[in-house]
Amino acid sequence: MGREVKVGREVKAGREVKAGREVKAGREVKAGRIRLLPEATINRIAAGEVIERPAAAARELVENALDAGASRISVAIDGGGIARIEVEDDGIGMTEAELALCVQRHATSKLADDSLVHIATLGFRGEALPSIGAAARLAITSRTRPSPGGHSPDADSAHTIVIEGGVVGEVAPSAGNIGTRVVVADLFFATPARRKFLKSPRAEADAAETAIRRLAMAAPHVAFRFESDGRALFDLPGQDRAARVAALFGPEAAGALLAVDGRRTDVDGGEMVLTGFIAAPTVTRATMAAQALVVNGRPVADPVLRTAVRVAYRDVIAHGRHPVVALFLDVDPEALDVNVHPAKAEVRFRAPDAVRGLVISTLARTLAAGAGGMAPPAVVLPAITPRSGLALARTASAHAPRPPAPRLAGFAEARLPLDNGPSARVLPAAADRFHGPFTPIAAEFPLGAPVAQVLDTYIIAVAADGSLVLVDQHAAHERLTHEALRAQLLEGEVRRQALLLPAVVDMPAADAARLLAHEADLDRLGLEVEAFGPGAVLVRALPAALGAPDPAPLLRDLADEFAEMGEGLALATRLDAVIARLACHGSIRAGRRLGGPEMDALLRQMEATPRAATCSHGRPTFLKLSRAEIERMFGRR
Repeated sequence: MGREVKVGREVKAGREVKAGREVKAGREVKAGRIRLLPEATINRIAAGEVIERPAAAARELVENALDAGASRISVAIDGGGIARIEVEDDGIGMTEAELALCVQRHATSKLADDSLVHIATLGFRGEALPSIGAAARLAITSRTRPSPGGHSPDADSAHTIVIEGGVVGEVAPSAGNIGTRVVVADLFFATPARRKFLKSPRAEADAAETAIRRLAMAAPHVAFRFESDGRALFDLPGQDRAARVAALFGPEAAGALLAVDGRRTDVDGGEMVLTGFIAAPTVTRATMAAQALVVNGRPVADPVLRTAVRVAYRDVIAHGRHPVVALFLDVDPEALDVNVHPAKAEVRFRAPDAVRGLVISTLARTLAAGAGGMAPPAVVLPAITPRSGLALARTASAHAPRPPAPRLAGFAEARLPLDNGPSARVLPAAADRFHGPFTPIAAEFPLGAPVAQVLDTYIIAVAADGSLVLVDQHAAHERLTHEALRAQLLEGEVRRQALLLPAVVDMPAADAARLLAHEADLDRLGLEVEAFGPGAVLVRALPAALGAPDPAPLLRDLADEFAEMGEGLALATRLDAVIARLACHGSIRAGRRLGGPEMDALLRQMEATPRAATCSHGRPTFLKLSRAEIERMFGRR
């Protein structure tokens, strides 16, 4: 009714409908353009998101092992993980029925409900195993532990399931130890387009090792072994956090680790706890590879945390270098969203500003130690003996960091002893009596007594334990001046010294305009400038801590600094950069000859000043050689 049925076609309300197509206004429109994808294709698409490379597949398998309560995990890869990935653990294992279910999409044992709010496991989506099985040849063998209350039938034997390119086989009995063993072979054989975009086997192996190292850092109580092409790259027993950090970061960083501990309440009253270890500023890396960031037991590469670490180290390491840190942040699970990244590498904090503030303040407090409380940098010397390189002795940990001096003298005032409690005493300098024995040096002075100045640049001192200390006078005084200006700024006003005759500094008009655009910032730092015609700036006052430097080089450098910063930089960052530049121009220059009291005053101030192990540009201010290291240099050991 209302339509006429013809041979091979229908007539609907003035439209002809042929088999599989419609005719509308003189044109044919194909039907069925939208269709459901086959399950195998869906799994291959998901595989591209979840396991974009072998390292991701290995990480997902190890996360499953950790969630299963494993105390020992062994990972072996061949051909960068492209040819083979094997992960074996001693966790709780799976029954025959669980083994059949675990390879189905979105089947998981990790979620107690559907809220996705209180996630306490590393995995929770149920996508890893079916995604791997859709793109590779996957074999899973598992055997459960006997139940504590009695005998478990599934504990008598293991079972195996095999998936190839998304085709799931039957569960079959097999031999196997308690726990689970997963073998992934010929990764991406079912998706050759994805395989073409993989890097070299060596690069993929490095990425896999990095991923497993991060998980090993996050779970130090679990023993980890990692092999690549039959060669063991690390084999770590279950250990405490400090031992695990030292083992994974290497001996250089292990000798300069500082413990961190900070707590803060977030906006909703929940407690955030930050613990872990950071290396002294003298130990840095060219990349962020040596930064382990763990949130609620989950290793992440979160931009909020990385930015906070960079800000905390900004004034103590050289530009372009990266600190070595292992930080463990524990927050209320409800204040954290872990379901924001396909690889779960990033998280979202409910109170990111509070997290950022906790990290910056905790790290800054840990780094704020005088030179006596900071590990000196490692020394690299030309090969004199077969033993190349020297590991410097750490300063004794008994020297608690002293608070910064209430008032830092400029170079003109540094000739007099500072009034700063016990550290104000002048140690007997031996610069003018080389032939007599040294007067005993009190252990409370980690940098020792000055002996001499060489090349009018470096101070030689001898510590109480006989160690030889070398100090770069310009780098050291630069840090002292930097911290003095910073302290005065935090107190509200930087003390300034008016010039008897205002100085006129000629410079390009663009540079003068940049300085005058930041006139308010400079005034806060005790530098009074004003316009003086086109291409000139008038200087009326300088920060008192700088002494009386020539203002022209200082202003030109500041103009360059502002040009490099751009306009988007925060005020605090701009002020810190300007303070560093001011400190550089107001410090004792290399080539300036110092007397014994001046050298002694410089050492005592270094011991009492925060971050004094490096200058404002991140270079070391002092080196320390123990007796054993000197003897090795001369072949006595």
